[in-house]
Amino acid sequence: MPPVPPQPARRPIGSVDLTPHPETAGRPFVRFAPPAHYDDRTTLLRPIGARLKPRTAAIAACLVLGLGLIGGATTGSLLTGGDSGPPSVQTAYREAGQLWHGVPVDELFPRTLKGGGAGPGRADRTWTRIAVAPDATCTDAFDPLLRKALRSAGCLRLLRATYADATQSSVTTVGLLFTKADAEATQALRSRFMEQGLDRRDDLMPRPYAAKGTLAAGFGDRQRASWAINILTDAPVVVYAVSGFADGRTVSEPQPAADAMKPGATSAPAQAGLGHDAQGVADRIERDLRKTVKKTADRDTEQ
Repeated sequence: MPPVPPQPARRPIGSVDLTPHPETAGRPFVRFAPPAHYDDRTTLLRPIGARLKPRTAAIAACLVLGLGLIGGATTGSLLTGGDSGPPSVQTAYREAGQLWHGVPVDELFPRTLKGGGAGPGRADRTWTRIAVAPDATCTDAFDPLLRKALRSAGCLRLLRATYADATQSSVTTVGLLFTKADAEATQALRSRFMEQGLDRRDDLMPRPYAAKGTLAAGFGDRQRASWAINILTDAPVVVYAVSGFADGRTVSEPQPAADAMKPGATSAPAQAGLGHDAQGVADRIERDLRKTVKKTADRDTEQ
């Protein structure tokens, strides 16, 4: 085996060969030292030391400033009570449940209700308040089955008033049942009424308020002709109305307002417009209730 020629010694990394080449003999070579702020131990030169420290300091300063701004905003929100925007849905729901003892009766039950296009054939109707019942519990206000159907919501307070139409031929009792239920329970109750058609069953009719000495003095259970029940979901309130003839005649086949208002309906309640009375009065009392809730919420926000 031929002998292996000796290998030249390996130069240290970064050193420069100063052996003159024939073509460059006599020309001096100058070796420049590497810059102090570069690391020549890697292929790509990268700044170290002095250039890293300012960047790290800047990042740290940004983090401190950001945390300080967030903390200041949070503290300010806590001190001022948060945003001054409109009240939340939950707040409005709770405030609506307290209206029964803090709002004048004329706001909840106006003396006169205007029903533009609310009568049969879109005729205008007007209803005048003839009696207001003292606020009470729900013990005698509903038939036993309806009271049972509403039991899950609880009865906080019941407000009622009775209206007569412009011809004084019909009377309508409207009620606001303030419940103890939260929003979830109220939604569940409304869903059950709608899915099972409980608002259309004649064995689940609300009872009228027969005020003595008024046109409604003879307005009893047997005089009920048409009714409407609506369970609100943005307030713990059940709005209902029940109508009948002012002369005290009995009605053998009462009809829910939704059916009595249908075109071509021929029942006695439908022909007399009692379905329109029940629905029209209930709708306007509900509308006024929503206005009162909004007004109260806006006033509380300003304070």
